[in-house]
Amino acid sequence: CAEEIAGITLTEEQRTELVEDLEQHLENYISVRELALPNDVPPALMFDPRMSGTRPPSGVQGVRWEPVPVDRPSSDEDMAYMQVAELAHLLKSRAVTSTELTELYIGRLKQHDDVLQAVITLTEDLAYEQAARADVELDAGVWRGPLHGIPWGAKDLLSVRGYPTTWGAAPYKDQVIDENAAVVDRLESAGAVLIAKLSLGALAWGDVWFGGKTKNPWNIEQGSSGSSAGPGSAVAAGLVGFAIGSETLGSIVSPSTRNGVTGHRPTYGLVSRHGAMTLSWSMDKLGPMARSALDCALVFEAIRGADARDGVTVDAPFPFSLERDVSALRVGYVQEAFESDYPGKARDSATLDVLRNMGIELIPIELPDDLPVDAMLTTLGVEAATAFDTLTLSNGVDQMVRQGEGTWPHEFRVNRFVPAVEFLQASRCRWLLMQRMNTVMQQVDVFVSPSFGGRTLAITNLTGHPSVTVPNGFDALESDTDPRRRQPRSITVAGPLYADADVLRLASAFQSATNFHLLQPPING
Repeated sequence: CAEEIAGITLTEEQRTELVEDLEQHLENYISVRELALPNDVPPALMFDPRMSGTRPPSGVQGVRWEPVPVDRPSSDEDMAYMQVAELAHLLKSRAVTSTELTELYIGRLKQHDDVLQAVITLTEDLAYEQAARADVELDAGVWRGPLHGIPWGAKDLLSVRGYPTTWGAAPYKDQVIDENAAVVDRLESAGAVLIAKLSLGALAWGDVWFGGKTKNPWNIEQGSSGSSAGPGSAVAAGLVGFAIGSETLGSIVSPSTRNGVTGHRPTYGLVSRHGAMTLSWSMDKLGPMARSALDCALVFEAIRGADARDGVTVDAPFPFSLERDVSALRVGYVQEAFESDYPGKARDSATLDVLRNMGIELIPIELPDDLPVDAMLTTLGVEAATAFDTLTLSNGVDQMVRQGEGTWPHEFRVNRFVPAVEFLQASRCRWLLMQRMNTVMQQVDVFVSPSFGGRTLAITNLTGHPSVTVPNGFDALESDTDPRRRQPRSITVAGPLYADADVLRLASAFQSATNFHLLQPPING
C-alpha cells in the first residue's frame, strides 16, 4: 500500500535498504510531534500570491465617501436592517446613540437566538463600555469614521481578550486567548462596538458547532451554511450592523449566498489574520459580511493593511469611490460557466442583462481548465491537518460533534498519509495556476461568475484573488405556504489581485440597480 501511494515499485533489496532510513525518519517525526506546536505557529514557507516581478500597487488612497442624510425609521425593526452607511449618518447627526443601537441589537440577538443559534458568546459588558465611549466622543463632535458606534459581530475564530474563543469546537469551548485579534483592535480603533462572538461550523467547516446548528433566517428548516455561519445568519436577520467572517474555500461565499447577504473575500494578504484560528496558512482570508457592498467597503477600509505579526500581509491602496463610472471598467464574464446547464441559469443570465443595461460591455473570458484544481486542494487538507495535528494525535478530535467521512476528524487523519513529495507537487501545480490566472486577469478589471458555477470558487481561493458575493434573486420553497420564505441566490464579482476597490464598486453599482439586498427575512415569523 505504501508503495502504491508513493507511486514506486521496490525490490526486496531496496525495501531492506529503506527500512533503516525510514526508522530514522520516524525518530525525527516523533521529536517534532513532542513539541506539540500550537495553532498559531506558521511554517517557514509562506504563500505569496504575486507572480515574479509584480508588486501591490503603490499609494495610500482610501475610501472616498460621506454619509448621506437619512431619517430615523419609525420602528426599531426597520432600523435594525439599516445599512452601516445609513446608521453612520444617524449616529453622526445624533438621531440615535450607539447605546440605543447596542441595546437594540443585543435585544434582537437574545430574542432570535433560540431559533437561529448564531451566537456563541455575548460580549455584553464590553459592548456597553464601547458604546458609552462612542457616545461621549460623538457628543463632543469627535467622529472616527463610518463605523463609529456601529454594533458588530465577530466569527468566533477571532480572539477577544477576556472572552472565550471556542473555534466552534467542543475541545476548545473553554479556551480563552489573552489578546485581541488584529481586526478586533482595528475595529475598536474605528469606534465599532463588539456585541457578540458568532458561531462557526466547528474548526471552520459547515454550520454545526458544539452548541447546535445555525439556521438560515429565510428558512429556519435549513442550516445557514458555513463556515461563517453565525455572521451570515446574524447579518441577514438584522441582529448586528455587520460581521467579520473568514474564508478558506467558500466560507464567506457560501453563507453569504445561503442567507442573502453581501460578503467580501479580500485579496490574500490585505487583512491581518493575527489572533485568528489557522486552518490553512496559504488560503485563509478574513473579510466583512454586511447588507451591501458599500458597507463591506467601509468595513474593509478599517481592517486592511500590513501587520508585522502576519508575515504575508502587505499595504495596498484602496481607491474606492461611488463617483467613478463603472461603465468604464473592463468587465469579463466566465462564458463557459454561464452558458452551461445549471440551476439558476435564467437568474444569472438576468444579472448579466442588468449589467449590460448599466452600459457595461461584457468581455467573455475563460479560466484555466488544463490543470488539476481538485488535486491542488490537497494543500488545504494537509495544512488543516498540520494546524490541528496535536488535536489529532491526542485523540481530542473524538470530542467533536461531527464524525465520519466528510468531517474534520476524518480529514485530519487521512491527510497524515499524504506524501510530502505529492504535497509539494500540488504546490507546483498551484504556481502554474497562478501564472495562468495572472495572464487571464490582464484582459479585465473585474469579472463576474456564477458563485458556484465552473471552478471559479476553487481557483480564486487557491490564487488569492478577491471576490464579492451579492444577492441576485430568490428561489421559491415548494413545501412552504409562507411566500416570505424563500431561498436567496447570489452572483460573484471577482478581479485581479489588489483590485478590491473595483470589485466592490461593480457590486455596489449592481445593488444600486436592484433591491435583493434590501429585503428582510421572516426569521421565525
